[in-house]
Amino acid sequence: MSADRPTRRVIAVAPMPPEKSAYALARYSRSPDSIESSIKWVHGHSSEKFWEQFYFDYGHASIADLGHVIICFEDITELAAIRLEDEPVWDGQAKSSRYQNFASSGWYVPDAIHGSETEGTYQGILRSLGEVYRLLHEPLTKFLSDREPRPEPMKPADYQRTIAARAFDVTRYLLPLASRTNVGQVVSIRTLEKQITRLLSSQLPELRMIGEDLKDACQRPPVNVWGELSGQTAGLNEPMAPTLARHAKANEYQATVYTDLARYAKEALRGTGLDQPSSWGTQEPVDLIEPHDPLDETVATLLYRVSQAPYRRILTVVRDWSEKQKQDTIGVALGTRGPYDELIKEFRSGYAFTFDVLMDIGGWRDMHRHRRCQQIQQNFTTVHGYDVPPALVQAGLDGEYRQAMDAVQADIDRLRKVSAEAALYAIPFGFKVRCLFKMDFAEAEYIAKLRSGVKGHWSYRTIAWLMKQKLAGRHPVLGAYMQATSPDIEDTLTR
Repeated sequence: MSADRPTRRVIAVAPMPPEKSAYALARYSRSPDSIESSIKWVHGHSSEKFWEQFYFDYGHASIADLGHVIICFEDITELAAIRLEDEPVWDGQAKSSRYQNFASSGWYVPDAIHGSETEGTYQGILRSLGEVYRLLHEPLTKFLSDREPRPEPMKPADYQRTIAARAFDVTRYLLPLASRTNVGQVVSIRTLEKQITRLLSSQLPELRMIGEDLKDACQRPPVNVWGELSGQTAGLNEPMAPTLARHAKANEYQATVYTDLARYAKEALRGTGLDQPSSWGTQEPVDLIEPHDPLDETVATLLYRVSQAPYRRILTVVRDWSEKQKQDTIGVALGTRGPYDELIKEFRSGYAFTFDVLMDIGGWRDMHRHRRCQQIQQNFTTVHGYDVPPALVQAGLDGEYRQAMDAVQADIDRLRKVSAEAALYAIPFGFKVRCLFKMDFAEAEYIAKLRSGVKGHWSYRTIAWLMKQKLAGRHPVLGAYMQATSPDIEDTLTR
């Protein structure tokens, strides 16, 4: 062996402040030095100057993929958690409503209605939901326990946790979007900057406040409980990502594009019946859309995002439009776009399989976690009605549930006339949301297999099974390669 032959090494590097680690790895890729030498270099030089020059001035955005952060959001709403998780390149988890009592966490009250008569109405809706949530849990738990006695090999503690989880699977349909939760995420600082910008550009006050809090957290040293417990002192006082925080700000395009589109769609679709649920016909839980013209797809998707109508109905209208009408729609979606603004995700088209899905918000929350597809979600609403969990019907408890949901729906409709923001937060998980899922075959196969399994929730199990059935009906050969479990096959005690 030659004496000067390089020796292969695989090196794990200890965590560093994210702007520093990204700087070190960027320099490492641009020099012949070892990683140790690159870290020593960065330790003795200003990372701020590097970031100002290469990331913000030259636009070398991929540098920010090299620095990662752990961020936790506590006592935010379920609605805010959903919006945090909208990032396509995102890793994290939210507090599970399947394994704990959410009614004890309290509800969020928008600042705009604090101390007003409207707050009393809003609190009344949430109190009624919380009461039924608590009321149904014990009899439902007893019903499930009687139906599925503990097998001898199963430990009592495991059995009780499993039955409780199955009960919460049902009662969480009564949880409103105002429920408080926690979210932990691990993201690159490139994703973090996009997240801050998106939050600061939101129409929702809570999200803008979270964006400001996130900026502030980037300018302070991170909480280092582990380091303190381990006796570490070096580097504890360095801010997490100060340069990024200083530059992150609201974006005009993101702040206005959906409002502009909604205003345009209201006029453009006037007289088509798309604003009347009674004209939509039978609403299937899953509709597999046939391949169609990319221009029609883009225009229909833009309109779908700001309406409540099914995609197929919107597409039928768009196909009859003139070329100019279609171009006008795209023009509205690009009207305030700046030279450095990415196209909004509604422009992501050309996927082989497009599913229009209508399902309850609670089950959709789990489908929302899938990142290898494009999701275009319509705004939360009560116009599609609500789902009734089968276990409630089987237990003879659906009457109380239906009564509560009917009353809440009527109360929310009245509340919306006074405060659209409060009405949004009051919507329970049991109400349905419409979402477009665009994907390739590999993702369709993955979702069908994973989400239809017996460990899963009955709602998304049904959706995953129908996705497989729809695809197999149109493409039998491909469908034969998809593994999925019928929702008729149940195993309550499998977790």
